[in-house]
Amino acid sequence: MNSICFNGLKIHPLRWLLAALICVSLVVWSPLPAFASLTQIEEYPGQMLYQSRQTLQDQNGNSWQAIAFKRIHPEGSSSVSLRVVGFPGAVEFDRTQPLTLTTSMGETLTAKDISSEISQDTPAPANVAEYDIQLALPQLQAKIPLQLTLPTIDGKSVSLSVPSTAIQEWQTLISH
Repeated sequence: MNSICFNGLKIHPLRWLLAALICVSLVVWSPLPAFASLTQIEEYPGQMLYQSRQTLQDQNGNSWQAIAFKRIHPEGSSSVSLRVVGFPGAVEFDRTQPLTLTTSMGETLTAKDISSEISQDTPAPANVAEYDIQLALPQLQAKIPLQLTLPTIDGKSVSLSVPSTAIQEWQTLISH
């Protein structure tokens, strides 16, 4: 077989075909962006838990897990919280400080740290924090992206970017 010349380089036709097939397959079979969905769990009779899981990026490109919860207790009361999980050993949250939520329009809200409520048996790991977002969530505009600022023990806060699709999903928790 003759070679194909491209910018002065000779490329064997089978390699050219293989490269073209790889490019086409990447376009055709690339997964669409994944959007999390709400899950519903009956923790025990009469108590329902709804949750939304998102993967968020910090200012350094690191991935974080963000889980929004709505728990409906048997007597009818409910709570809405956001749990944030970082890579173990990479961060230690300052539990005396609130979470700061800042919209791209400059509006700032805060949420109280409730990490001590995660488990009554053992304290939350240093890389896990949970915040009461019940009052803040309804004040957010679903179409405006958000930045979460998480306080750390070393004084270097972590900033997580939250897309509007995640905010919309978190707000659907309220309606359950």
